[in-house]
Amino acid sequence: MLSSISPFGERSRNNRWWLTASAYIAGSVAGGATTGVVFGLIGEAIAPQPEVGLAILAAAGVMGLAADLDVAGARLPSWHRQVNEDWLTTYRGWVYGLGFGFQLGLSWATIVTTSAVWLTWLAVVLAGSWSWGLVVGAFFGLVRGSLIFAAVHVDDPSRLRALFRSIETRAPSVQRAAVVAVGLVAVTAMGGLVS
Repeated sequence: MLSSISPFGERSRNNRWWLTASAYIAGSVAGGATTGVVFGLIGEAIAPQPEVGLAILAAAGVMGLAADLDVAGARLPSWHRQVNEDWLTTYRGWVYGLGFGFQLGLSWATIVTTSAVWLTWLAVVLAGSWSWGLVVGAFFGLVRGSLIFAAVHVDDPSRLRALFRSIETRAPSVQRAAVVAVGLVAVTAMGGLVS
């Protein structure tokens, strides 16, 4: 996405980057909020007991760690698709910005690379509140959408290559941070069960 929606890419399509990026962020917030509300409503309908919720969250955290660390071939449930890049040449910048952002903000409609995503939504279900889901989802979408700002200075091919090198260099650290976060969720949920 960063290679497509950058000042360099948008200029090549005669679009304004700031408009496309704003639509992308708005779409991402809307997508995250939508997912959060839906999972919050599911949680309200099933209303699990707190102890049951903690047990489920702890077990999911352990399974998530297994998948993230590729233990015994464990895999995350995920689509094997990304957004449709044909939109870049079919629609105006703000339209594909909004559409791409919404799909990525939903979080489950494209490739899911960490169990932290699924744990986020499971926690929303277990919280059992659509309003809490709205807040968590909108924040999730805002954070995910804001990553577009990493490309704000990409105005030529050399800067695009530099951005990709930077992302590639930082990827292992980001993956480790996600594994640590999932581990903390599992341990915290287990601790809640014992206390």
